[in-house]
Amino acid sequence: MVSIDGREHSDSLIRVRNLNKVYRRGGETINVLQGLNLDVEKGEFVAFMGPSGSGKTTLLNLLGGLDTPTSGTVTVDGDEITHMSGRHLASWRARHVGFIFQMYNLIPVLTAFQNVELPLLLTKLSKAQRRQHVETALNLVGLSDRMKHYPRQLSGGQEQRVAIARAIVTDPTFLLCDEPTGDLDRKAAEEILDLLTELESKHGKTILMVTHDPLAAKRADMVLHLDKGALVEAAQEAAAS
Repeated sequence: MVSIDGREHSDSLIRVRNLNKVYRRGGETINVLQGLNLDVEKGEFVAFMGPSGSGKTTLLNLLGGLDTPTSGTVTVDGDEITHMSGRHLASWRARHVGFIFQMYNLIPVLTAFQNVELPLLLTKLSKAQRRQHVETALNLVGLSDRMKHYPRQLSGGQEQRVAIARAIVTDPTFLLCDEPTGDLDRKAAEEILDLLTELESKHGKTILMVTHDPLAAKRADMVLHLDKGALVEAAQEAAAS
């Protein structure tokens, strides 16, 4: 179960302890995250909400090893990533993290198949093995008939499905989703949320999602709000207001 109390939970997949992130701009000090604690078990779906600038994306970047904290630790499946070297961290990310962004970040000159295959080019898989993995991922997101299409030939929802296939093709330990429905209409957004829910419920994926959309957040097992650099459970926040 998701916890923000900082107590030890032996079954946690993701464990964050006393996480602090400070930015310095000129003579100004900005405390983005302050003493943050978080435990997430395998197979859970967690949504993070909060106003712009509250540190939601910063938190995702720290969990995914794209940024380093000012202090504190992030441990994923027994690996403490906060003090890994750059090269070691890049290798860890490739094995363990699937990233899904608001703007898809597909390469326009590559087909859907080629975009999904990209993470596998860093592995030792053979060409035949890569094809099998890509076809499985595209089939899982319902786009097996679009693998030869370029991004410009796809709708926004289909582009995001390709991005999700790219994120899961390496069978990562967990998925980090930064506003995955933010650029989609309601119908396409619901389809993407259906897919994320299925990845959790049927395939056991652990998902951490930043969103401004209350309807998207309702799909999660737990909704956490970032408030003044700390995490607050949605139920606690509602009771306090």
